[in-house]
Amino acid sequence: MTKSELIDAVAEAGGHSRKRAEQVVNAVFQAMEDALIRGDRIEIRGFGSFKTKHYAAYVGRNPKTGEPIEVPAKVLPVFKVGRALRDKVGDS
Repeated sequence: MTKSELIDAVAEAGGHSRKRAEQVVNAVFQAMEDALIRGDRIEIRGFGSFKTKHYAAYVGRNPKTGEPIEVPAKVLPVFKVGRALRDKVGDS
């Protein structure tokens, strides 16, 4: 499902215009993005949770040359599926 398809589904389910549904979807995504930037955890019961994970720096290898390279530390968002969604998807 693309963002455009999600907007269409929200518009149809809520009986709203596409423009209003787009504002709602964008507001939800922006709120989630802001929370993750702050380092907050997002939990949507029955769906899953989002959080940020810190990865330490390490020395890797260039696969082409075998030369060691420094890989910097990074923070990435991760999603953990909720049990209810996992069960629903597994049943289909």
